[in-house]
Amino acid sequence: MSPGRAAIVRDTALPLPVYRRGKVRDLYDLGDRLLVVATDRISAFDHVLPTPIPDKGRVLTALSAFWCARLDGVDHHVVAAAWDALVSAVPVLADHPELEGRTMLVDRCQRIDVECVVRGCLAGSAWEEYQRSGTVAGEPLPPGLRHGSLLPRPLFTPATKASVGHDENITYRDLAERVGPEVAAQLREASLHLYQQAARHARRCGLILADTKFEFGWRRGRLTLIDEVLTPDSSRYWDAAAYPDALVPVDKQYVRDYLVACGWDRSPPAPPLPPEVVAATRQRYWETYRRLTGGGDTAP
Repeated sequence: MSPGRAAIVRDTALPLPVYRRGKVRDLYDLGDRLLVVATDRISAFDHVLPTPIPDKGRVLTALSAFWCARLDGVDHHVVAAAWDALVSAVPVLADHPELEGRTMLVDRCQRIDVECVVRGCLAGSAWEEYQRSGTVAGEPLPPGLRHGSLLPRPLFTPATKASVGHDENITYRDLAERVGPEVAAQLREASLHLYQQAARHARRCGLILADTKFEFGWRRGRLTLIDEVLTPDSSRYWDAAAYPDALVPVDKQYVRDYLVACGWDRSPPAPPLPPEVVAATRQRYWETYRRLTGGGDTAP
């Protein structure tokens, strides 16, 4: 995949039953399978912004497919991501070439309604909690850590999966009460296993995987990785060459930082992004893809 001038896809209207439209992805119901189309929409602070990011959906899809093929030890839901295979399975796609590179066919799973967050560094809501109480997800941490500090060990910090509004961090005990102790242990083990594999690979590629979130479901009684995987939307990536002196984001944090700096109070409507922020965001997404996969070039 290369960063060519592909068409911007903000919305889709395939002649298929709609399963759900999320902030970024449109899902179509194919019975025991789903067709997942990643658009170029971008969200921040629980709002979809009015300005799309060109090629963003292509990067999200390519990275999710890359990681699902690379990671081991946990089943995943991807059936097909190659265009020829997709058109063969879902012939109506032949009439929508603009969706090439941003579409996946996946097995339908029974989703477990929690976010499985793993943190290797102190950032985001974990940093805010640490400043207040010296803990993360209720677990005490050593004093004197700074924003961005490498944690003594990766931490599994689950959160609620909110259909509307913001996800809320919960403790491991809360998780066990929600899903049962055996399932909670499975989720923690799988999440840490996946994070450790990904963090090692990212470090070799010049990136720090500060934190990420996974989602899981059940397929034929087996725990299965679903949704997007280790993308710049769902993960916090920093440039390793600048770390720890500076936390240089190559992910969606760049957009969040802009929105904070421009004074948006997070109330609707969300403000549009200026062209220079759109271009810089696109560049960061492509750079993350290029480094992690070794494919493509830096976006112009």
